[in-house]
Amino acid sequence: SSTTLRILANMPSRTIGRSRGAIIAQYYNRTARLRCRNSRPPLQQLNCSARPSLRQYDLETDPIRATLEDKRSLLVKELLSLSPSQRSHMLLTVPLSLSEKSALRKELSGQRDPLRQRSYHQAASSPCGGFKDHIVLVRSAQRLLGAPVQAPAPVPTRLRLLQGCRGLWYRLLSRLAAAHPWHYALKQIGGRFGSSVLSYFLFLKTLLMFNFFSLLILLVFVVALQAAYPPALASPQPFTGLELLTGAGHFTQSLLYYGYYSNTTLNNRCTSSPGGSKCPLAAPRLPYNMPLAYVFSVGVSFVVTCILLVYSMSRSFGESYRVGSSTGDVAVKVFCAWDFKVVQRRSVKLQCENICTQLKELLAEKRSRCRSRSLCQCLRHCTVLLLAWVLSLGTVLGCVLAVHYFSGHMHTQQQEAILLVLPLVVSFLNALMPHLYNVLAVWEKQESPVAQLYVAMCRNLIMKMVVLALLCYQWLSRRVACSTEECWETCVGQELYRFVVMDFIFTLLDTLFGELVWRLILEKRLKRKQKPEFDIARNVLELIYGQTLTWLGILFAPLLPAVQTLKLLLLFYIKKTSLMQNCQSPSKPWQASHMSTVFITLLCFPSFLGASIFLSYAIWSARPSETCGPFRGMETIYESGKTWVQLLEKSNPNITWFTWAHQHLVENSFILFFMAGVLLAVIYFNIQVVRGQRRIIRLLREQIANEGEDKTFLIQKLHSVYEQRER
Repeated sequence: SSTTLRILANMPSRTIGRSRGAIIAQYYNRTARLRCRNSRPPLQQLNCSARPSLRQYDLETDPIRATLEDKRSLLVKELLSLSPSQRSHMLLTVPLSLSEKSALRKELSGQRDPLRQRSYHQAASSPCGGFKDHIVLVRSAQRLLGAPVQAPAPVPTRLRLLQGCRGLWYRLLSRLAAAHPWHYALKQIGGRFGSSVLSYFLFLKTLLMFNFFSLLILLVFVVALQAAYPPALASPQPFTGLELLTGAGHFTQSLLYYGYYSNTTLNNRCTSSPGGSKCPLAAPRLPYNMPLAYVFSVGVSFVVTCILLVYSMSRSFGESYRVGSSTGDVAVKVFCAWDFKVVQRRSVKLQCENICTQLKELLAEKRSRCRSRSLCQCLRHCTVLLLAWVLSLGTVLGCVLAVHYFSGHMHTQQQEAILLVLPLVVSFLNALMPHLYNVLAVWEKQESPVAQLYVAMCRNLIMKMVVLALLCYQWLSRRVACSTEECWETCVGQELYRFVVMDFIFTLLDTLFGELVWRLILEKRLKRKQKPEFDIARNVLELIYGQTLTWLGILFAPLLPAVQTLKLLLLFYIKKTSLMQNCQSPSKPWQASHMSTVFITLLCFPSFLGASIFLSYAIWSARPSETCGPFRGMETIYESGKTWVQLLEKSNPNITWFTWAHQHLVENSFILFFMAGVLLAVIYFNIQVVRGQRRIIRLLREQIANEGEDKTFLIQKLHSVYEQRER
């Protein structure tokens, strides 16, 4: 009612002189009300629960004085008191139309003093633009007056260059966000299919970054230098084309695998002869030890990947579990989500789809929280879940037995085409089992899409990790199809290459038959307008599985990250095209606010941790091949570091401190356990701090809700008092 609005208008927080933003907001509300007078009801007809705003300030002022011109002059005076940078920022952020902003700028520029106006004009123009405007002004003045006019003193060249560089830097910063890889494609996917499908493509982009850094380190310090100093090997086999699938044949003696790399100093000028070794007087200044570079490059790539993983996980955790839950996000999306800077028709349509999808996700999440079950329904649901888990674990056991059977028969075969049988069987099982788990999910009838996704990912992850653990055990126990003259490390690298290639082929086949062919069957044969949904759990687990294979093979095939990078690039465009043409939005919209964190966590602990354990055992305990590779003739790969430290100590006795540091800091296992304990303690304290912050946030939310109830109670009391006085 008008009485309540009059009370609210007299509150101290609603006073017009409190802030500059209040003046601008009142001016904007006044103009918006005049613009929408025909469609908007008067304020006296609004409900009592309507949120008060600054437009009620007119009720206590004189309508003759409170005109639009007075408020406009008040706004201009307030803006004139600001600095030029604050004034421009205020005009950019104020919610006014472009014509009103332009009129305000003209009025402000006319009332500014000449010195400030000249400096503002010089700061806003580029170096070439200022010089050009200077010439145009001089010529126009000469043409109008008919006489030569003395031009004002030009701006110094250094100042113009500085201003131009600063303007160019600001323009580059403003366009930096749009220069990110697949910027518009990701916005299009998120607007059309929601944050759940978008999380898959963001995860693929993160994996691409990991592989790029690993490939860069290995390419610079190992592959490029070995290519510059190739070893003397036998003539390679002819290329037949089958090597692209098997990785053997012509690729065996290449930079792709471990056995090609030498165990000597690459730029050493000493040459061996029957009479002994001959070395020139000018020895190389920077000898490059390939075994040491090989093991250190692999170690550094893993350390960099670990740092990037921890950073990505912490950043994703901070974004996912930020202040509070999504209880008030609906109002924020409705009233504050639109970007008024968007003017293109295509961008406007994309933003509309994005906001609509986000509202569907929020409403579906709230609706799922309100449902409840009876005791009988809970017991029946738990029984179904138990049976489904028993069936899923039974299928995992069957897959492990099948892989063990095929791998046992593969060790006696040496034909190149038969080498594809084991990767074919494993990839077929990885493609078949997710569909069986989807059938179990339909039987379980999970109401929450998030819970359904977590269950599917857990089952797929158990199956893939158990099969990979069995394969790693067989690789480290030398149970690979390899001839006696070949390196077992090269054979393991070829096996992992075949697994990566076969996984990519089955991903393409699943995309073709599971999305394209199924859409055509639904549309042409069954005459339905329904399209298949994008299976997030299966596709994400395929990415984690492929990345795990890459990390497992980085020691045995240094160029395997290049193969994985090419695979991820092709997968992005293939999956995006198939998603746009063959898939539909999720039938149950849901908000994937925590999915990126879950994906990074699964990539870190089962995948990266398992690969680190596998490679640590291969470096510290496994015996290298005797005839090939950079570590031939050594007991372990780790021994190369100890040998290099001993040679360094013998060549220069002044650096005995380095030997002491290596012995007590690197070889001593207590330091590793101490660092691991410190890391776990830091993680534990951070978790406790986050829990405490979330608890404080929950208490503050309760306090805000209580204060809102108090305000409602006080407003009702004031309203009753004013009504009694009027009566």
